[in-house]
Amino acid sequence: MLRILSALAALAMASTTVFVASSHVASPATSSSATTATVTTSAKTTATQGVTADIPLNVMPSTTASTITTASVATTGNGAPSGAHYNLNIIGVPKDKTATMTTGDGHRIFVQLWGGEDAVSLNGKLSNQLLKVNKIFLQPAPAGESFQVLDANATDANGALFQLPADVSATWTVWGRALGTPGGKANMTTCATTAGLDGILGTADDEVICSMGTLSLDRTKGKQTFTNVSGDLLFMTITVDPTTNASLATCLGVTSTSTVTVSLFNGCLQNYFWNYDNQGLKLLQLRFYPAA
Repeated sequence: MLRILSALAALAMASTTVFVASSHVASPATSSSATTATVTTSAKTTATQGVTADIPLNVMPSTTASTITTASVATTGNGAPSGAHYNLNIIGVPKDKTATMTTGDGHRIFVQLWGGEDAVSLNGKLSNQLLKVNKIFLQPAPAGESFQVLDANATDANGALFQLPADVSATWTVWGRALGTPGGKANMTTCATTAGLDGILGTADDEVICSMGTLSLDRTKGKQTFTNVSGDLLFMTITVDPTTNASLATCLGVTSTSTVTVSLFNGCLQNYFWNYDNQGLKLLQLRFYPAA
């Protein structure tokens, strides 16, 4: 009888040990903080975790713990990650829109089917002389808000307006594919404004500066799959020369001519926008996923 009781006690102890070990392994990881304002002298950075902060357009976001639920790393049959996401359709139309499109979130933005400018031609242009047709202006979301189309019409003189999380470069990825009738193509480039000759950002002589990286979209025949386009739409790669743009170089900590990559809404630049040079692409489908 004593041997039986001893054996039962041993089994109970073993069972308790396994349960505790299992609980420890399965415990959720704690949140870690990360900055979202990114500057690097290498290729485009990959997305890391960060947080939404309530900031004006020209201020870098602060660092706090992230509470965003991440999407699964598994991909679907169309090449995109699986999991919850935000959809945005950029639709090319042959005739300019005239209706008011500043109310409601329709998850779509209209651009000219044949229109827009080459991003290279915009570099150095005074920001107050910028033609806004086929421009999608970007602004950081207030605290508690996220993605929203604020003005869906990029075919008029005001351009479109799209709201994104302030730390979108750190906490989200964006995937895109070209759809519609085969044969259309478009080039999409992230641009912003930098200080002009007076060296002061936010004045009348501010100049446009566009990323060296452009997202080129070509609607070929056959099945179209998503690709990760975060590097082109959530970051800017620019060359900074301290002798010609001292204020930007100082802000970014650059002491010699360098090629740097900055995140969207980095406070060293202002008035971020996507330049959409459309050559017949009827539909660009974008999906934003929480970064893993």
